Amino acid sequence: MSIFNMILIIHILFGAICLITGIVAMLAQKKKGKHTEWGEIYHASYVVITITAIILSILNWDKIAYLFYVAIISYAFAIYGYLARKKRWKNWLGHHIRGMLGSYIGAVTALLVNIGMYIPVINLLPPIWFWFLPTLIGIPLVSSVSKRYKKQR
Repeated sequence: MSIFNMILIIHILFGAICLITGIVAMLAQKKKGKHTEWGEIYHASYVVITITAIILSILNWDKIAYLFYVAIISYAFAIYGYLARKKRWKNWLGHHIRGMLGSYIGAVTALLVNIGMYIPVINLLPPIWFWFLPTLIGIPLVSSVSKRYKKQR
């Protein structure tokens, strides 16, 4: 097995962990405990998929250079949301929500770009939509969640 394929397997495994733990963290009660534990796993898996994405893109630049940029931008959202909470920035909750949900949109986008053509119904869309659909759906959700938590504070 090639180094590329070994790294790809790690990337896919941690990508699945990231997508699952992201949903669990979103649905978990938002007190220190379950949300925080699942969020830490989400963040750690995001670090792994970012590193592996960068390596994969460098190893196969001619075909998947886009992966490098998607990884950097998506992880920028993740670290922004993560640090907002850890450092307790002013209005940290809004920053945390935007960053973490923005990073999740990035992960879903990466997934759709790579496997969207195999998903029934979604595969009827032009492939360019795989790049934009998660953002078109995700941004209104981010806005809605941000407003809901802003009212609770």
